Amino acid sequence: MAMSRWQLARPLTLTLTLTLTLPVACASESEAGVDVPNPLTDPAEGPPAGNPDGGCEVPAEAGLADVSTPRTVVGDGNAASCTAEAFLAAVEAGGVITFDCGPDPVTITVDRPAKIRNDTGPDIVIDGGGLVTLSGGGTTRILYMNTCDEAQVWTTPHCDDQDHPRLVVQNLTFIDGNSRGEDEYDGGGAIWVRGGRFRAVNTRFFGNVCAQTGPDVGGGAIRVFDQFEDREVYVVNSTFGGGASLGNTGSNGGALSSIGVSWTILDSVLSYNHAIGNGGNPAEAGTPGGGSGGAIYNDGNTMTLSICGSIIEHNDVVQHGSAIFFVSNDHSGDIRIEHSRITQNTGGSWYPTYPQISNHDDTPITVVDSVIE
Repeated sequence: MAMSRWQLARPLTLTLTLTLTLPVACASESEAGVDVPNPLTDPAEGPPAGNPDGGCEVPAEAGLADVSTPRTVVGDGNAASCTAEAFLAAVEAGGVITFDCGPDPVTITVDRPAKIRNDTGPDIVIDGGGLVTLSGGGTTRILYMNTCDEAQVWTTPHCDDQDHPRLVVQNLTFIDGNSRGEDEYDGGGAIWVRGGRFRAVNTRFFGNVCAQTGPDVGGGAIRVFDQFEDREVYVVNSTFGGGASLGNTGSNGGALSSIGVSWTILDSVLSYNHAIGNGGNPAEAGTPGGGSGGAIYNDGNTMTLSICGSIIEHNDVVQHGSAIFFVSNDHSGDIRIEHSRITQNTGGSWYPTYPQISNHDDTPITVVDSVIE
């Protein structure tokens, strides 16, 4: 599901810097005189969530979910009570999940993925309150949702296009997720999603990994399929990597990967992520395939990628799209980049329109007040 071979033989490198006047509606919070503290700022635990200078408008459906009436509170006020088993049971029970682990940051390390049941929503929210880190311990994926997995209960006759579960992860950090041992549901080192709706708000992803090679597998941090009515996945005020030793890694899409899914990425940072496969898609003879989309890998048909107030830098690839790989097989997709910076991403070839972005040369790309160089 990607470009034909002849397209790979037409590399073109351009350098473009656009500087326009920033509209007041998208000014940064500091410029607007609004002091909004980042809930995940903890100097001992890596960079904060999101781009503090982003300031793009966040639609109501993309913001923080209400967690005032949780179904389950993990913990009883002290760190020792916030166990992996308590967290796994909470996810299985569904609904709104919060944590009471005491006043200090806590890390919960799971030995198997927390699995969303499709009949325990329709809204499932996991809110770490800015103090909870979920870890795969370097051995397992952390979170899994699949509306077409019978083991998680089929709830409609059209599992690939249903409106639930509606999963939100917010005010959380995901570290050391590892899905390299997954065969059937590969990719998505920290989170794997199919169906329903999904968004990530005020989240951080450090050191998550998925399959190292393969032409379509990817998403060192997140892998998504089949959103309800082809609606977009929102990523808001979130950080993927953010430091030289904190990046996420996969065959394709060091941070994010999907097939046939649209994304809206707001006020986020995607940096130091790695697409380490080789051979592209379809895989060149004698290669295992992959190596595209240092930060983002989008493949499939009608889809859009919208980026606003975000920073994409210092990502790297072997094959194509050092920052972004976007291939709409039916040539119906488009990209919009606003008030963002895409710089210093390295490696790869096939850049027909802008540097660091691999796409069909007829893919519409709108760039507003952004730097791409």
